[in-house]
Amino acid sequence: MAVDPNVLDSIALSRDEYELIVSRLGREPNEVELGMFGALWSEHCGYKNSRPLLRQLPAEGAFVLTKRGEENAGAVDIGDGLCVVMKIESHNHPSAIEPYQGAATGVGGIVRDIFAMGARPIAILDSLRFGPLSDAHNRYLFGGVVGGISGYGNCLGIPTVGGEVAFEDSYTANPLVNAMCVGVAPIEKLVSGKAEGEGNLLMLVGADTGRDGIHGASGLASRTDPQARFDELRPAVQVGNPFLEKMLMEACLDLAGNHADWITGIQDLGAAGLTSSSLEAAARAGCGFHLDVAKVPRREEGMTPYEVMLSESQERMLITVRRRHKDDVVALFERWEVPWAVIGEVTVDGYARIYDGEALVADLPIEVVVEAPEYTREPVRPPELDEMQALDLAALSDLPAGRQGVNDASAALLRLLASPNVASKRWVYRQYDQSVLTNTVIEAGADAAVLRIKGTNRGIAVTTDGNGRYCHVSPGAGGAIAVAEAARNVVCVGAQPVAVTDCLNFGNPERPEVYYQMQEAIRGMAAACEVLGTPVISGNVSLYNETGEQAVYPTPVIGMLGLLEDVSNNCHPGLGTEGDELFLLGAALEQPAAALAASEYLRLEHDLVGGRLEIDLDLEARVQRTALAAIRQGMATACHDCSDGGLAVALAEMCLAGGLGLDASAAPEVQRLDAALFGEAQSRILVAVPADKREELLTIAQGLNVPFAYVGRVGGDRLRLWSVDLPLAELRDAYEGGLERALEG
Repeated sequence: MAVDPNVLDSIALSRDEYELIVSRLGREPNEVELGMFGALWSEHCGYKNSRPLLRQLPAEGAFVLTKRGEENAGAVDIGDGLCVVMKIESHNHPSAIEPYQGAATGVGGIVRDIFAMGARPIAILDSLRFGPLSDAHNRYLFGGVVGGISGYGNCLGIPTVGGEVAFEDSYTANPLVNAMCVGVAPIEKLVSGKAEGEGNLLMLVGADTGRDGIHGASGLASRTDPQARFDELRPAVQVGNPFLEKMLMEACLDLAGNHADWITGIQDLGAAGLTSSSLEAAARAGCGFHLDVAKVPRREEGMTPYEVMLSESQERMLITVRRRHKDDVVALFERWEVPWAVIGEVTVDGYARIYDGEALVADLPIEVVVEAPEYTREPVRPPELDEMQALDLAALSDLPAGRQGVNDASAALLRLLASPNVASKRWVYRQYDQSVLTNTVIEAGADAAVLRIKGTNRGIAVTTDGNGRYCHVSPGAGGAIAVAEAARNVVCVGAQPVAVTDCLNFGNPERPEVYYQMQEAIRGMAAACEVLGTPVISGNVSLYNETGEQAVYPTPVIGMLGLLEDVSNNCHPGLGTEGDELFLLGAALEQPAAALAASEYLRLEHDLVGGRLEIDLDLEARVQRTALAAIRQGMATACHDCSDGGLAVALAEMCLAGGLGLDASAAPEVQRLDAALFGEAQSRILVAVPADKREELLTIAQGLNVPFAYVGRVGGDRLRLWSVDLPLAELRDAYEGGLERALEG
């Protein structure tokens, strides 16, 4: 079996996989067939290394309407006959090569996954990781990615309402660009992605096909070292046209919402283009198809069948049209000024037969192609974990309580507030249109975004969350914390967490240490999802995020959906009422040195990453129930979780969001000031209530066996806590100007 190893490398197939293909087919594949196998057996499409691990994640729940992995996105029943459809995906490797187009087409692709199911997209979120902004190239990537997200989303008229941004050395050559989209549809109007019904037509609608994006899934997303072959890989980055996608979206929503009986399915052309869309749509229905690439409209001359089948040109959908309704569907797309072409038809023999005019260029049993091999590898615990977790945090020097002329605690807080990981991300989200469609109730900058569901009293809360540093230090606990914090965020705005979409960003899974990180992080995620009742309904895996031997931090990103029965009963983080009392749920103010593990303070002040992370998931669930009850019963005037930067940063954010200070000067002295102020212990939520409601809050906490501590009283224009004593104006300058100053280099 002579095949050029360079050919296999270009499509990310191994020699063993090639031999498996030959064995399954009973013959050697031709060039087109081999390219199709390479695309569908890539990690991006086939989940070869992750599928066995992903089965640990719970997929079913009381609200779930879809089976994970069988449709373009996941759907959740939200009541009143409506559902939310959501998914998150990565566009990491393209963004490392061409940041604007990589991020823009990532947005375009995730939006298509939503309206392919007949749901109108109502919100976009992102989760971004870059190297330190002190490096000019990282600043270039950051600016390009944010520009691509805003440029595409704003043109579509879909608000980008939330997200997160972090900066660490490990992402310098490998930025992470994860995009999430949320849509709403009547449950009865949900559309499948099936190509079924013998003789029904395959209609390609949208943009003409070009050479952009070829080997995007099988090459670019399944290799390490994206910068090493910049010139070679640049053509694998897709180029977007948001104005065409807007018309395509409206046409598909018209078709799905008003004329669903004309079709059997709508399928996005994303990774692997026509190959994945046609074979996956047929596989869902247990059918086959004939397809003629000569009928595919092209914007470039001389394209081969191989290039047409593997092109990832954007803004394209595959519609399975009932033959008797062809003219109706054609008229609909022409009314929306969307190009169309009938390129094939459905068969019932289970084969994908690809023609170029009269010539048969591929003849494959669909079941064989879509069933990628699975690999369960032997994990090896990274040796650096023992060293990091053995770090003696108690031996580190504590902050002095203060000395004449210098207040070290105040100075440390200001440095934290100004650090790019903590500072306000307003520079990012002010570039996004957040109010278009008039659904947005709480915009970016709070714990989660809140959107109204028009025609009802209901609302939804959405957020993205993850912490690669946590997973680097303690993969299992880090995975659980990602889920817990995302759930905590939607609780803090008054929503009940109900479902997750995830994007799992790791290095090369063929390395045992990386596989260990994946295994442990997913195990932790699964445990948290079970305890918190948040099944994973959709998602994406992005592997091979590394350069040479340097992988990114293991970074599972969680997109969390929460439900509000009454959207007006939401909560903000801002302290805005004089005389309110602030309480910490979940822990005492005193914290041991261990709370500094993997914290932003430890990295910033001591230049260390280490310690051991832990989370009590049962306590987490009780803390969330307590906070949610306080909001729903109308007693909470503000709510915010403790996360990056610990208690002191959370308090500063609440003061700045509401415009009032906090007097916590009466707080009892603590043994370890740095841990109490800046430790990032989990399962902690700050809740403000009127003074006459304190007993009601404490009764709820005691009933659920939740520890609590009185923090202080709202009022004035300063934050006072132990030796911290700072005016809000100084806090605001550090927090709101930190990112911009970092961008100045």
